[in-house]
Amino acid sequence: MATGNNHSPTTPSLTIAPQRTRRLRWIVIGLGLIAVLVAVFLSPIRSYATTGASYGARVACSCRFAGGRGLSDCRKDFEPGMELVTLSEDVEARSVTARFALITSETATYREGWGCVLEPWK
Repeated sequence: MATGNNHSPTTPSLTIAPQRTRRLRWIVIGLGLIAVLVAVFLSPIRSYATTGASYGARVACSCRFAGGRGLSDCRKDFEPGMELVTLSEDVEARSVTARFALITSETATYREGWGCVLEPWK
C-alpha cells in the first residue's frame, strides 16, 4: 500500500537544513556583535588599563623605594577598583612594574633626587 511518501529511511530530513541555517545566522550575528563591541570599547579599555598600570607602578615604586615598605604592603595605597593590577619589583634596578593582564604593563624606576619616574611610553 503506497502512502505517498517516496522518502527511504536513509534519506535525510529536509527540515534540518533550515534549523542549521537559523543557528548559523545567530552565531554570525553574535560574532558580529562581539566584533563591534570590541572595536568600540577596546580603545577606552586600553586607555583605562594604561592609566591604572601607570598609577600602580608610580605609587608602588614610591611606596617601596622611597617609603621603604614591602611591595605587598604597598597595595594598600591603591584606589578601589585596582584589583586587576599586579605588581612585580626589580630590587637591583629599583623599579616596580604594574601589569593589567593581557593589555598593558608600565614600569616606574626610582632615581635619586627625582623619586620614582615612569619609563617613557612607546
